[in-house]
Amino acid sequence: MYVKTETTKSINRYRNNTQVKHSLEKLKKKIERADAIVIGAGAGLSTSAGFTYSGKRFEDNFADFIEKYGFRDMYSAGFYSYRTLEEYWAYWSRYIFINRYQSAPKTVYNDLYNLVLDKNYFVLTTNVDHCFQKSGFDKHRLFYMQGDYGLWQCAKPCHNTTYDNETVIKKMVTEQENMRIPSGLIPHCRVCGAPMSMNLRADSTFVEDNGWHTAARRYQDFIRRHKGLEILYLELGVGGNTPGIIKYPFWQMTYSNPNAAYVCINLSESYIPAKIRKQSICIDNDIGDILKQLTASTF
Repeated sequence: MYVKTETTKSINRYRNNTQVKHSLEKLKKKIERADAIVIGAGAGLSTSAGFTYSGKRFEDNFADFIEKYGFRDMYSAGFYSYRTLEEYWAYWSRYIFINRYQSAPKTVYNDLYNLVLDKNYFVLTTNVDHCFQKSGFDKHRLFYMQGDYGLWQCAKPCHNTTYDNETVIKKMVTEQENMRIPSGLIPHCRVCGAPMSMNLRADSTFVEDNGWHTAARRYQDFIRRHKGLEILYLELGVGGNTPGIIKYPFWQMTYSNPNAAYVCINLSESYIPAKIRKQSICIDNDIGDILKQLTASTF
């Protein structure tokens, strides 16, 4: 029984490794041949890069909040109803600082950039951590669909403008004491005086400013100009929370273009519809490991 079980495990590992190697070889060729590459990036890409929202990283940066409230992860703690804006911004300033103004612990985004550096690419992402630009991606080829940790907006909102928050966020981080920021640092709308909020698509108050609409037009124009050509839809770490933004459109555009290819790289959430299976590559593995192998051609 033991020998049979171990033999079966060895055979399965061999098959899996062989399948991954074959998929990487196919993907490498498709990247080289593609007229254009559309990258669709979700939270799994940043997770692979080390931007985790629980465990040690959360505990190292929010030990006081964990002790007081029993929080278990960074994300859910952001929705807590804090009693004062001073405490609210003490939490959120740290949150923004480590997820927007610090670099990712791993080189995943840099590896992706090196992979498409000389290609005709565009990025559509639901991530709001700015990792693409920090890794060298051209900001004119990026569409941050769901907002940006680095931007504020009026909480109402009374107008459709966003504001850079870097200077004030860093002051909040350095000047906070006992889980509170100085009252003078609380941001208010310069038009109506209401509190400011993050420019994140959490509800109907999300502001789509001029920059958002410009990026949306660039993305749609990129898709239009390459219609019918050999286009590669590269989906990285996209889960099932908002499939209508990246996943479903990628499937539909691949189905409508016989020259297109769809690639899904995701750890434990990779899937390909039957109707586009012949045009697709599915890799159930860590994105960072796969990108490292692709850039180094070690497969």
